[in-house]
Amino acid sequence: MARSSPAASPPDWAATAEQRLLDAALEIVPHVGWTSRLAAMAGKACGLSPGETELLLPQGPADLAALLSRRHDARAIEALAAVDPATLKIRERIARAVEARLAAAAADEAAVRRWTGFLALPPHIALGARLAWESADVLWRWAGDTATDENHYSKRALLAGILTGALAIRLSSGAEAALAFTDRRIANVMAFEKWKATTKLKPSQMMDSVAGALGRMRYRT
Repeated sequence: MARSSPAASPPDWAATAEQRLLDAALEIVPHVGWTSRLAAMAGKACGLSPGETELLLPQGPADLAALLSRRHDARAIEALAAVDPATLKIRERIARAVEARLAAAAADEAAVRRWTGFLALPPHIALGARLAWESADVLWRWAGDTATDENHYSKRALLAGILTGALAIRLSSGAEAALAFTDRRIANVMAFEKWKATTKLKPSQMMDSVAGALGRMRYRT
């Protein structure tokens, strides 16, 4: 995503304009879907020229998808600001973090339904997996994770899978079912070393589980 701006513009022009574009897109997307038209229509609604829109969103709807995910990450952290993770067991920290992230997505539910369908398409599965990984990293850092060995990656891969699965359930069956799913899966994250020794699962296989969850969003299986 481009971050450069016209020389005469203030340094935060791009960041501010991106958020305006995302706001406009959220109003439009229930009607036109997460399509190539979305970025152009959002730019027009913001009074931006086609060139300015392309500068900000060179990948069009893919850039908007990333902006929405990162906005929800930020809102989840804002909601968790009043929670001191040090007062919670690690299992409780992750449960609270996932709940906050699901709530942030639910606030834009109509757009998120279109967003999940877009990310489940074959050309965008890699983007969806990357965004899920980013979200997992944000939540683990809030929870106080400082691992730098292979656990850094395995924890995030597992939590990314939980997030994508929980979001799919949240959209299809509601918050209660999503949180129940999270509770059932969270032990796998907390006791990863024992789980890994039992299943012999490799990091590449864990990323396959993330892709599988995105596929289930697409085909509702």
